[in-house]
Amino acid sequence: MDLKQFITIVPDWPKPGIKFKDITPLMNNGEAYKYATDQIVSYAKEREIDIIVGPEARGFIIGCPVAYSLGVGFAPVRKDGKLPRETIKVGYGLEYGKDVLTIHKDAIQPGQRVLITDDLLATGGTIEATIQLVEQLGGVVAGIAFLVELSYLDGRKKLDGYDVLTLMHY
Repeated sequence: MDLKQFITIVPDWPKPGIKFKDITPLMNNGEAYKYATDQIVSYAKEREIDIIVGPEARGFIIGCPVAYSLGVGFAPVRKDGKLPRETIKVGYGLEYGKDVLTIHKDAIQPGQRVLITDDLLATGGTIEATIQLVEQLGGVVAGIAFLVELSYLDGRKKLDGYDVLTLMHY
């Protein structure tokens, strides 16, 4: 299935010069969403995944149906102050400033094989921080899966040494 036909390019959003890749048409189409999810599930099965981890909010949209299909858990990665129990934190750089991501301290057990999911790989900062959180808890990043990769931003450099699946490239 050509998943790109379900991605809408929105010019000049959220600011001039950006060509935003909108995944909501893919999510609105049950057949396309299922197909994309099934591709990631197949990838995860090959890597014997124990748990899925995804950064808010679109990592939830990708990761939760994969976790459900595999019969494994899902651990959310959220911005600082959003998780109710004890967390660990990692700061990371954004295009204009810095932010902090957190995960519950007990979300991952040492040695668990983790699949990190998100909708889009751009500069790689969010996923790099997510990897740090997983590894601080003793998890093994067995794979990383995205719907879309913006190859021209070279975010994959930050994921060197990790196994990455991307369903669409721009």
